[in-house]
Amino acid sequence: MLNFAIETARDAGRLLLEKFGGDLKISKKGDINLVTEADLASEALIMERIRSYYPKHSILAEESGEAVVAGDSAWKWIIDPLDGTTNYSHGYPCWCVTLALEHDGEVVVGVTFDPTRDELFSAERGRGASLNNKPIRVSKTEELSEALIVTGFPYDFKHRSNFERHLTEFLLHSRAVRRDGSAAIDMAYVACGRFDGFWEEGLNPWDMAAGLLLIEEAGGQVSRHDSSAFSIYSPPILATNGLIHSQMSGILR
Repeated sequence: MLNFAIETARDAGRLLLEKFGGDLKISKKGDINLVTEADLASEALIMERIRSYYPKHSILAEESGEAVVAGDSAWKWIIDPLDGTTNYSHGYPCWCVTLALEHDGEVVVGVTFDPTRDELFSAERGRGASLNNKPIRVSKTEELSEALIVTGFPYDFKHRSNFERHLTEFLLHSRAVRRDGSAAIDMAYVACGRFDGFWEEGLNPWDMAAGLLLIEEAGGQVSRHDSSAFSIYSPPILATNGLIHSQMSGILR
């Protein structure tokens, strides 16, 4: 199933890359959140592929939402056909395809593909994580003051009372904070050691499912902000190399 996920993500990524930088039909989901014809085409490709090879599996997809979940299968594909739509629509090359497979409530396969860099992050439960078939591990940074961390801005951040405080505290206590606009890429970068930690509020299961497995299989730690047990269905999320986890959680509590 991992190979199937890899090939499907690559095919969807190639489709997106062909459309990248061109004229796109763009619509809105709410006041800010965008959806493009590319999102829909990528999702259609992925869903058709899953239904052809695994017709009894359920699917949870971003653009179709909960309505697309069908069947009573213990297997569920969780897909984001284009994570970073705003970046994509502006021609900013920080976006990806990400999909994961859940079995009886546990993520067992995760893939995140960045076509602009031809970087394929993949993981299988109990078998480690890799980038373009080479094993990856989280960073060895032990102090928050030396850490490069990353976050995202939820669409409703103006209404989240702690958002400004958290951002300010991390700016003051880390080496630097980045905001790239793709949670799936942010988490993949934690898994391979480019970032030391990641926190965000307001994410959906398809944003985090593959990244959760990548980080855990690369030796990192994922929890809620207060270090309690994490589920992709109940954000917020804190994901780190494990070594700075308690330091970041202390700020987020």
